[in-house]
Amino acid sequence: AVPLVAAMSAPARAASLLEEATDLLVLHRDFAAALERCEAGCGSLGPAGAEAEAGAEAGSSAEVKCSLCVVGIQALAELNRWREVLPWVLQHYRAPEHLPAKVLELCILLYSRVKEPQVMLEVGSSWLRDVTNKSLPEYGSLLELYLLRVLLPLGQFEGAEELVRGCEVLDSAQQLALLRTICESQCQWTQREETHCAAEEQQGTTRETVLGALPQKLLTMLTLLRRALRSISSHFYLIPYKKMLLAAFMLYLVVRLDPASPTSLPFLYRLVQLFRQAWAAVFPPIRRPPVQD
Repeated sequence: AVPLVAAMSAPARAASLLEEATDLLVLHRDFAAALERCEAGCGSLGPAGAEAEAGAEAGSSAEVKCSLCVVGIQALAELNRWREVLPWVLQHYRAPEHLPAKVLELCILLYSRVKEPQVMLEVGSSWLRDVTNKSLPEYGSLLELYLLRVLLPLGQFEGAEELVRGCEVLDSAQQLALLRTICESQCQWTQREETHCAAEEQQGTTRETVLGALPQKLLTMLTLLRRALRSISSHFYLIPYKKMLLAAFMLYLVVRLDPASPTSLPFLYRLVQLFRQAWAAVFPPIRRPPVQD
């Protein structure tokens, strides 16, 4: 089998690797192995524009390489390595304008879905400015996709309008429809910005109001708290600490017991006596001098 593979031409070997990668991706769900086959297949074909074959064989190699990149993009996405998609694709092509239309479309959709459209800003612009790409049948649809998924989400309204007006591939009706879309998107963008600014301004005003009223309220609360603590401390300073704890504990027991229960009556009677003794110990009666006749 090894000599047979070695004897195969580069396009045939790449096509065989493409078939293996597709099976690994779809049937076996082995994304790492599928990506490995795609890298091997693209490497065997060389960079874009450097194929040695001519005519129909060159076109076949380009199609196989494009399919290998499509499978590779899907494998990277499944591996959650979507950040590597564009660098991985560009290493197999000489420049962004050499990317196949299908590969560029997948990259735009992928980075738009992960909320990173700025990654495709320069790449898409370079591809759309290329004269050779303007003759492709997919050029109009890719321009619209680039407009909707990259330029408008980034707020590039002037660049989008210039791109549409300067595009000779689009007819007047298509240009008018895209310009209307740009205008609507710009209006929505402006409304969102105004709403956001108004919300931030209101939040800032509320924060300033709260912070302005907070010191006066806080000062009043601290003053009252200090007076209360001073009164409590001056009162309890004269009470023996252990006796005060005993009185508090017995008061807690009185509160927790159920007076309606018959079994608790003797205990409550005894507890009241102890409480009176503790009270007398904590707050002794004022001794008055005997009254003399």
